[in-house]
Amino acid sequence: MIVSMSKVEIVGPKDLLQETLVLLRGLGIFQIKPAIISFPEQTSEAGIRSYYPDKKTALEKIFLEEFLIKIGELISLLPQTGSRTSYLDPRPVIDVIARMADRHLTRIKTLKERLDSLQKEKGEMGHYRVFLSALAGLIRNSSDTPDLDYIGLTIQNPEAVERLRKAISRITDWKFGFVTNAAEDGTLVGLITVEKAVSEQVKKSLSEEQLPELSFPAAFGELSFPAKLAWVQNRLRELNTDIDMIESETGRLSMQWTPFYLRVREWVQDRLSVITATALAFETRMCFFIKGWMPSRDTGSLRQNLDGAFGNRVVLEEKEVKDEDLDSVPIMLMNPPYFKPFELFTRILPLPAYTSYDPTPFIGIFFPLFFGLILGDAGYGLVLGITAAVLLRRYNGKKGVTDIAHIMAASSLYTIFFGILFGEFFGDLPERLLGLQPLCIERRTAIVPMLCFAAAVGVAHVFLGLLLGAISSVKRHEKKEALYRLLSMLVILCTLTIVGSLAGLFPSELTRPGMLAILFLAPLLFFAGGLLAPLELLKSIGNIISYVRIMAIGLTSVLLAFVANQLGGLTGDLYTGVLVAGMLHLLNLILGVFSPTIHTLRLHYVEFFSKFIEHGGKRFEPYKK
Repeated sequence: MIVSMSKVEIVGPKDLLQETLVLLRGLGIFQIKPAIISFPEQTSEAGIRSYYPDKKTALEKIFLEEFLIKIGELISLLPQTGSRTSYLDPRPVIDVIARMADRHLTRIKTLKERLDSLQKEKGEMGHYRVFLSALAGLIRNSSDTPDLDYIGLTIQNPEAVERLRKAISRITDWKFGFVTNAAEDGTLVGLITVEKAVSEQVKKSLSEEQLPELSFPAAFGELSFPAKLAWVQNRLRELNTDIDMIESETGRLSMQWTPFYLRVREWVQDRLSVITATALAFETRMCFFIKGWMPSRDTGSLRQNLDGAFGNRVVLEEKEVKDEDLDSVPIMLMNPPYFKPFELFTRILPLPAYTSYDPTPFIGIFFPLFFGLILGDAGYGLVLGITAAVLLRRYNGKKGVTDIAHIMAASSLYTIFFGILFGEFFGDLPERLLGLQPLCIERRTAIVPMLCFAAAVGVAHVFLGLLLGAISSVKRHEKKEALYRLLSMLVILCTLTIVGSLAGLFPSELTRPGMLAILFLAPLLFFAGGLLAPLELLKSIGNIISYVRIMAIGLTSVLLAFVANQLGGLTGDLYTGVLVAGMLHLLNLILGVFSPTIHTLRLHYVEFFSKFIEHGGKRFEPYKK
């Protein structure tokens, strides 16, 4: 349901404005809207204007905004730790905290830059270590052969090895060594041994083959390959030690100061929120005015809180909600526990207008009813009920899942109820095994009665929508719109009477009066609905016909369940028959969950809600923490 809202004005001395805002923020039941309430004419010349903060407040706001950015940067740089909660009140020492935050930010930035540099170098050294480790087994006495040059490279495409070998052989006249090995990360590495005299030509050839020599840092100098590997391993140990020291220091800083700065950030955000909210108030030379909306049921509580905090100095007054205010009233939906899960479906829709209706209760009533009417199998309903119970037990606390489970449980009860009326338990098993007959109707054969029943459900549902639409129009003082909806109901009723009498369902004597009634109502219909009235009327009739899907989808489910039992019986083997029938029933159950859900929601969203739900509401957003 849509919660009743009150238009409220809070008035008090200017020096109590921020304290009043702090109280309102703590309660979280008041939405400030500065332009929705006009001042009485007798006060319009009293110098009322938008609240303008003094110089001190303006400077404080600038300082806190800059400080908030700084704290956010500091917290983002500190590593996340599961630390304690701080309850310090920062206000008396905010200047000291600001200077301390500057020092901490400078220190953590320096450590972060140093850590990034070390980790980058560690990554490079790791790459060299992998490469050199792969070549370690290929190198023999490299330091004792000064006339030879060793060229290392990584090979992305193993097919290039033979092509490379031929290219080097042409340059060196087959005086070279070329060995490959797989590195730890799976990369293929190679080591080329050539005389120094032709080393540059070989490197040029490698570049042309897009296999450049692996370059090493200048620190490697003229070290041999074995010495390079030892140097890299030693450097990695040094890097790990330095990284551990920095991470230890940043961790200590985080453990010590993160709770403190989180509390400071929370306080700064609260303080900025209060300062910003002051701009939404009005003031005179001595008083402030705060205007807005709140749930009507909470006005007494807010009045008591204001009296308790400020005595009679700050007062609350409820204002009359005028017609021009209705479009700006914020919307707050609140439903009983049974209907609450069905908000899962209404959240898909835009918020209703304040003068309209909350669609949640209607879905809560009719969705399970239509779902059960379509599925209509006690066996399937029992499975859905058990599934809902399992979900509620296993996922208790997860709102989305529990909402689905509650909806499924309600739908399963209606499914079992209609299944008993239709005599269906996993199809026609009651008749096959026990010879039981349906209590009400056999859907598989009673196609025309079910068709008429589905149409009757459509008439009742659409007529309810038109009636609610007429009531909404009366509330909005749109009398012609209300008259049009009532006339549409009468014309549709007369049309159905004529069709029923021609089909033999009603006495034939009703045909002539029905036609005369339509002729009489037609001019009134044009008067109330305009030239497009006939099209809207045909649309409503089409909406009613759309409810035939209740019969059609239900019949499909019945026939598939019947086929499952038939095929299971034709197998000639108990276990095979149960397996075949069970698989088909499982498929039918899956379809029987999704198809009724989709079509039932469509009947609500398109055929039903279009008759009376007015969208365009704005969500109630109270001023709160």
